[in-house]
Amino acid sequence: MDNERIKDLGEKELIFRLSKYMPNNQTNDDCASLSIANENLLINTDLMVEDTHFNNKTMHPKDLGWKSVTTNYSDLISSGCLKFIGINIGLIINPETKWHWIKELYKGACEALDYYGGIILGGDCSKGIKNAISITAIGLQGKLSLRRYSSKPEEIIITTGNHGLSKLGYLLKTNKTNEDLSKLSRELISQSLNTFQRPKPKRDFLQNIIKSRLSTDQVEIGCTDSSDGFYQAINDLATTSNCKAIIDYKKLPKYKNWPSGEVWDEYYFYGGEDYELIFSLPKDWAKRYLNLDKKSYEIGKFIKGLPSVEIINCPVNIKRNIYSHF
Repeated sequence: MDNERIKDLGEKELIFRLSKYMPNNQTNDDCASLSIANENLLINTDLMVEDTHFNNKTMHPKDLGWKSVTTNYSDLISSGCLKFIGINIGLIINPETKWHWIKELYKGACEALDYYGGIILGGDCSKGIKNAISITAIGLQGKLSLRRYSSKPEEIIITTGNHGLSKLGYLLKTNKTNEDLSKLSRELISQSLNTFQRPKPKRDFLQNIIKSRLSTDQVEIGCTDSSDGFYQAINDLATTSNCKAIIDYKKLPKYKNWPSGEVWDEYYFYGGEDYELIFSLPKDWAKRYLNLDKKSYEIGKFIKGLPSVEIINCPVNIKRNIYSHF
């Protein structure tokens, strides 16, 4: 067993094994929760590694700085963050890297902090063969807790927006798409590139959840973001909440002029890095929320059953290409 390779284990098995060294449920969410001096803190760490998440061809350092912050903040948002306190930055830098690259990286990070809130709290740096950025973000937990494991049967599944755009943006930046670009609208191309380079997690969606909540409603709901892909997010909610997800293909929101076909559905379901929120609410609460938030969409529901994802009304065969960091 000691000779097992990480690439053979896969990300989920690796996290499962690491969870044995932590308190219960600690790895069921991307964020850690910590209570200190009458405050509940949310803490999250994300990494960006050269040639895994970025390189000089796909990402300007200023965009990388923005994305490094917002990917962390997305996890805080999907846990119910009330206020962003700030970030700690760890850098691994190849000594041949120019100062200008690092300066632009920090400019982009500060732009994200100016938009969302919080400050740079400090950090550390060391040398390495490839550049890498590790950010730990800290926020305050709101009164309503959002957790992956809190979805329940008969709850309505909701998403805050479209998927697949970031995948298309990545393919456009790397010239890896085999699609006829002349058939894609300029608006779609522009939005896809922007979604890939400068994602904007929906920081305000929690306000409408709280506004639509009655005093008798629960204080904990199931939620995650789609950083690892739309399908993976649904599967994570179903698995950690121990219920089955039924997704109606006909209800899925798609960006204007999004092409049809098996390839485009794979981008949508498995592309990742769209940072939309996916969550579930009881039927009446969901109705009140959707009346307030016209940019969110009902896409299915949870039912009792073995943890799984069933896609109904789907015209094509969707392959199960689950995203993995390894």
